Amino acid sequence: MNLNLVREITTEQMKNDLPDLRPGSTVRVDVKIKEGDKSRIQAFEGVIIRVQGSGIGRTFTVRKLSNGVGVERTFPIHSPLIDQIHVLRIGKVRRARLYYLRGRAGKSARIKEVR
Repeated sequence: MNLNLVREITTEQMKNDLPDLRPGSTVRVDVKIKEGDKSRIQAFEGVIIRVQGSGIGRTFTVRKLSNGVGVERTFPIHSPLIDQIHVLRIGKVRRARLYYLRGRAGKSARIKEVR
């Protein structure tokens, strides 16, 4: 199969109106949830701990605390199930993978904001 054809098909399916997603940023991801024949939008708000991949397969992982329990969810950036991505805060971090946040809660899990 011709690589130019594959590249052409994947570029048609990619989203163009994406914000700058970086590790340490706090985001709210609006996800389309389908329950039976009904559809609704559910927000998932947390800190980006990882951005991985490139092109159509690019993903990012968001971590939040829900009732004292850490919840992580990985989203494909170009998925049609993602309605919108809102960047609420841009965090100042010095590394690309923020896995150390998994062992922290409260004040020690805070990330400074870029002004």
